[in-house]
Amino acid sequence: MEQIELATTGRQTTRLGFGCSSLMGATNRRDSLKLLETAYEAGIRHFDVAPMYGYGHAEACLGEFLERHPGELTVTTKFGIAPPKHSTFLKAARRIAGPIVKQLPSVKGKLARAANAATRPTEQPRFTAPEAKASLDRSLRALRASHIDLWLLHEVEAHDLTDDALLTFLESEVQQGTVGSFGVGSTTNSIPALLSERPAYCRTLQYEWSILAAPITPTQPFRIHHSALTNNFRALHKALSSNGPLCRDWSDSTDTDLSNAESLANLMLKAALVMNPSSIILVSSKNPHHIHANARVVADSTLEVPARQLYDLIRSEPNLVRNLQI
Repeated sequence: MEQIELATTGRQTTRLGFGCSSLMGATNRRDSLKLLETAYEAGIRHFDVAPMYGYGHAEACLGEFLERHPGELTVTTKFGIAPPKHSTFLKAARRIAGPIVKQLPSVKGKLARAANAATRPTEQPRFTAPEAKASLDRSLRALRASHIDLWLLHEVEAHDLTDDALLTFLESEVQQGTVGSFGVGSTTNSIPALLSERPAYCRTLQYEWSILAAPITPTQPFRIHHSALTNNFRALHKALSSNGPLCRDWSDSTDTDLSNAESLANLMLKAALVMNPSSIILVSSKNPHHIHANARVVADSTLEVPARQLYDLIRSEPNLVRNLQI
């Protein structure tokens, strides 16, 4: 798989990264480890996690996986949003709920909403040096590591960064080698203020980007993007499926059957890679077939031209984009 330098860490990793938000949540530890191994078999070498993922257990699961592949992988984790306080109870509740969902699929949505409410942060993140130190120590223990390649401030806003000691702490950890580099992981709308008001924190920017988004100036800091597919894919696929003439026209222009879900997903992912050539693109899936399919997209040069064509077609329909953006 194509390699890229990971920010200012001095390490090389793959253009495609695996997002670990679904680990230890809807899947148990054994199945979560299988997902990680599937991503590894597909050629992915960068893994993105956070203390809050998987009811607070995803970092530890990834740590077990890292021990199986020492020195081969790069890791991003985060600081700012703490794991839920009742993570052990929530994990047990998930195991109990699993068989119920299989027997009564109609309750899945209700259980998912209840789980989201239970795991929603009850306290505002505190981006201070002492909080950062405590979080870093916990992540290192969970990941069974002495070093984190990339450490991001999770869902941070410019107005959150009032403790000057935090920047000093981050820089000292880089100098000591505990952290390879740092940056911010936030929403697209938060990035401009962070860049203008707190540029020293923005060595890396991680935020969402899909084929529905405007192009990005390549001179910005190193970037990692997520959400190339997920809800954006579902929205675009639904729009094309409900508009036969538009779907046929765009299919002819791209020489691709865009009514086919997998073909559309492949072009959307390829567009994210092509339009952001110096960035890492994160994908996440619990489906091994989808993981391998995403990995194949990276190496498939025949998708580059139709992916650009699809991007141009979408940009030529601003009303459609406004209606579809999630």
